[in-house]
Amino acid sequence: MDLYSEAHSLGILTEFYDGQGQRRVTDEAALKIIVEAFPRPTPHRLLSGAIVIRSAQPVRSRLSEDAKLPVAWVIKRGDATIAKGETHDALVEWPQDLPVGSYRLELLDATSCREELPLLVAPDKAFPGDFDRVWLLAVQLYGIRSRRNWGMGDFTDLAHLIQLCAKLGADGVGLNPLHALFDDRPGDFSPYAPNSRLFLNALYIDVEQAPGFAKGPDDKQLKPLRQSVLVDYNGVAALKWPALRAAFDAFVSAPDSAEAAEFKTYRAERGDLLARFTCFEVLRHRFQKPWWEWPEEWRQPDAARCAALLSGPERREADFVAYVQWLAERQLRRCKDLAHRLGMKVGLYLDVAVGVQSDGFDAWNEQGAISRTLSVGAPPDPLNTVGQNWGLAGFNAPGLELKNFEPFREMIRASMRHAGAIRLDHVLGLKRLYLVPHGFPAKQGAYVQMPFDALLAATAMESIANECIVIGEDLGTVPEGFREQMADWGLWSYKVMIFERDDNGRFRDVDSYPPNALVTLNTHDLSTYAGWRSFGDLNTKRGLAIDPGESDQDRWRALGLWDEVLRHNGIHGNNVYSAVGFLSRTRSRLLAISLEDLLGVVDQPNIPGTIDEHPNWRRKMPIDIEDISGAANVAALKAATAERISPAGV
Repeated sequence: MDLYSEAHSLGILTEFYDGQGQRRVTDEAALKIIVEAFPRPTPHRLLSGAIVIRSAQPVRSRLSEDAKLPVAWVIKRGDATIAKGETHDALVEWPQDLPVGSYRLELLDATSCREELPLLVAPDKAFPGDFDRVWLLAVQLYGIRSRRNWGMGDFTDLAHLIQLCAKLGADGVGLNPLHALFDDRPGDFSPYAPNSRLFLNALYIDVEQAPGFAKGPDDKQLKPLRQSVLVDYNGVAALKWPALRAAFDAFVSAPDSAEAAEFKTYRAERGDLLARFTCFEVLRHRFQKPWWEWPEEWRQPDAARCAALLSGPERREADFVAYVQWLAERQLRRCKDLAHRLGMKVGLYLDVAVGVQSDGFDAWNEQGAISRTLSVGAPPDPLNTVGQNWGLAGFNAPGLELKNFEPFREMIRASMRHAGAIRLDHVLGLKRLYLVPHGFPAKQGAYVQMPFDALLAATAMESIANECIVIGEDLGTVPEGFREQMADWGLWSYKVMIFERDDNGRFRDVDSYPPNALVTLNTHDLSTYAGWRSFGDLNTKRGLAIDPGESDQDRWRALGLWDEVLRHNGIHGNNVYSAVGFLSRTRSRLLAISLEDLLGVVDQPNIPGTIDEHPNWRRKMPIDIEDISGAANVAALKAATAERISPAGV
């Protein structure tokens, strides 16, 4: 089989049209690396791929022309046979009474050709939510100032934000990803480039609330960290990690405490996954190299070796890793419970990164399903004319199918543990991923087809199980029919005012926004409202030698058209509360308002395409959390959100 035929068999699209309408053919050298990065599944000879059944709906699958009748089939869950049958027809009708869950389908045709495939039985739709229209406050948690934190926002600040939101009439708080980063790489602070999406970032722990905590740093150490304009991650980590270790030492000296019993329950609940994570963290610190350069016996997760390590001399270090994760989970869960007690209809709305760092835990733990030599990105488009390489490893279709899509479900499940809603960053990746081989420019990547129906089914399964709304960040070049299929499965859309314009550049009116959507003025990758109106984003990008994709004349026209649609709706003025009032009138059931917009911040949290040129993911809010309600125009905010405000906040 030649290279291009092999690529086609793996779902790799060797040519495509980019966001600028230019036809691109993947470079042969790049294509070879992409092909070699994928595991080789058993060829599909009898059926084309995984079977997806939506609860109580009839589903028929057509056998391939190569299948020789009759074909016997068996549906198994583990070692147990759930159903079986035989067909003498090219169409197979599957049972309609299977409980929701993951199964394996085994087929055998008349020539003894044997095939095994995943079979997913999913709810008809994802969790719909049980409210009409509400609003959320969107926050970059690391950037929260307070008079008590240690230089960056933490989970106690989050609890205070939840209380503030309840007073304002909001029904939740939206957050940047809280995924685990690398504890020994404070320079790697992007929440969208995690070590693991299965665990939490320990720097968000309020150490003073940790069982075993006795004494923290003095004011002389804390004052500069609290007063700095940017988050000093190195400085925060230098204080938090020793304090956490001291708290842990005191904690383990009281093995009969109620907290010790709670910790034991947590470890049992997270089971083998937590054990592998603690094993990985111990090994990563021991070897100080990427996992593919470790000694051969540790390059793959091994249950027996991990068990031996966790019961040996390094057991205490592994216990510390587990203790830190327990603290983070404990404090985040308390925030979730607080939101529930306050009657919030959503609570926590959490963001899920599109991929992970290739040398992190998830990539080590799921080497077949995550391709470490490929980076997720995007082809050239009008806003990013050279394309994007996000430096993140993502899932691959053959590996997911071999694992019955469990790695994907596990990631979704972990994200929903404490959330009432999640946002899947770059949800287009459920249908196709743009992958760039390491060492190649972004424009030389290739699109790879993903098992869209199966991933939607897996998402719906976890959504219903966890009663969690799923919002797909469906911005950019969207394939035809994508949004319709996403909506059919009950996933919500993501509508950003700046992009909601027709072909003539006019802003869409309130009636054009769909009900099952989150609507917002901007995103963390876009200008704040104050920055947009003041041209601050254009000036910043030009100062960094980045093409903003928009001229001053274009911006003046956009502002005029925006003012026009506001006036059309009887909204006078064009400040942020006018803009919020417009979005509040849409039918979209969720409205997210960023804290930056309420405080008039000009600079955006992140400028795509920059690393050190701009202080991405480091900017703090201009005031302490204790002063926010006095700085924001609460009366104007409540008037703007009057149609969505919760009774508790009136």
